[in-house]
Amino acid sequence: MIDALGTTLPVFIGVTLVLAGGAASQAGHAMSLQWRPRWLVVFYMCLLAGGARFVTFALFDGVLLHGAGYLINAAVLTAVALLSYQRTRARYMVRQYPWLYEPDGLLGWRERAQKTERKET
Repeated sequence: MIDALGTTLPVFIGVTLVLAGGAASQAGHAMSLQWRPRWLVVFYMCLLAGGARFVTFALFDGVLLHGAGYLINAAVLTAVALLSYQRTRARYMVRQYPWLYEPDGLLGWRERAQKTERKET
């Protein structure tokens, strides 16, 4: 596991999932509220993955320039941030436009069914 991550599993869980994962979740939430595009979420998570690699290197004697470890960090953080982004967007669309949309699962929304009025003559 050390070969793939560039560090031990407990350090990976603590730094990447707990510390940087919380930051990724909050970043995805904030970017969704500001209506930022998804590609910007991916860009910022690549930067955050570099920061997580540095913390692993500086505090836990991990390998700094470890390609596979960086890609795994970036993939995990991007997944967390995009899930948070989509969940926030779905809640916001339903809350902001309740006459147009209704919830559709945990991460989606759909248009409300139009009620047809019957005219009786």
